[in-house]
Amino acid sequence: MISQLLLNFKKVLSPFFLFLIISCSVEDNSFNKISWDLSEGAEYPEGGKLARPEDGVMLEDGTLIVADQRYGLAKINLSGEVSPFGNFEALDYEHNPPKVESGPNGVHLTPDKQYIITADVFNGKIYKTSIQNNSSEIIYTHKYGANTAREDSTGSLWFTQSTENQNEERLFGALDKAIPDGALYRLPISEDGSISKPELILGNLYFANGFYIDEDRSKLYLSEMMKNRILAFDLDLSTGSLSNQTTLVIMPTPDNMELSSEGQLWVASPLSNQIYSINPVNGESYVVFDAQTQIGLENMEEGIRLMETGNGFTQLLTPELTGEMPGLLTGLIIGDDSQPFYVANLGNALIKISKK
Repeated sequence: MISQLLLNFKKVLSPFFLFLIISCSVEDNSFNKISWDLSEGAEYPEGGKLARPEDGVMLEDGTLIVADQRYGLAKINLSGEVSPFGNFEALDYEHNPPKVESGPNGVHLTPDKQYIITADVFNGKIYKTSIQNNSSEIIYTHKYGANTAREDSTGSLWFTQSTENQNEERLFGALDKAIPDGALYRLPISEDGSISKPELILGNLYFANGFYIDEDRSKLYLSEMMKNRILAFDLDLSTGSLSNQTTLVIMPTPDNMELSSEGQLWVASPLSNQIYSINPVNGESYVVFDAQTQIGLENMEEGIRLMETGNGFTQLLTPELTGEMPGLLTGLIIGDDSQPFYVANLGNALIKISKK
């Protein structure tokens, strides 16, 4: 499967950037295949005011709330000013390694857009933040790091465990060698409104990462990073059960994902330094944002070869791979057609892209 992925890459290389990733016999012209590259973006906010903005959300007025290792969450107002958000101090939040390691990671709005769910990939805490009250609570603490958490419309909470880590070093160890200890859990909501004990929905995953609950299609999509694939399942929301597993698309190191206003699944790829747009119906895919360097392309191809043998790719995550990006590309923040989108990463700023 990975060899075929490399073959597809070689078929579509161009001197400018990797545009089409996987060809598909099913043609779908309902989406405009518009793409951007790094030269069309700008660091936002200016001045490197963020700390590990791995993921984030956009409020209706364009205000951003992003993961921030110093504060838990940070707010970026429309003038680009940054301030702590969610009052994580009241929860004794701190990042003070090696004594205390915190890694706010997947950041997502609840379906009613009144709250933000944040998962900590180092210590397993899952936070729920009231946008109106600017306050947070810890709603669950997992034994291992929680990569991404989302709430569905029933109030149940879903989250991924990438690997059995309790700190950053062990997390990146699972990127050095493929380990089948990733998982997807569900915390069902009880009749009294409280969260019940976690249910293991999927196990034996190779670095479970971002996922998206597509309630309109009764589907769940999940990034299995160390297998270079996005899995798709039929979802029964009332019971939380998944069935009919398929591979939606093969792509390098899928990470965070969101559904665009056009109904396309946008997925970040750290190893390729790109964002892919994927048709969730037929898996047709192309690069919608490209920051790949020539050395990065070579590193990506080498990383895919390494993963085919069960090895990892952390030694390839070099400054030459990230190029002019502030840090390793991990996610995206998208609004409606009239709003810019933002490329999230592990650096000190987002990349802001004004749409064509």
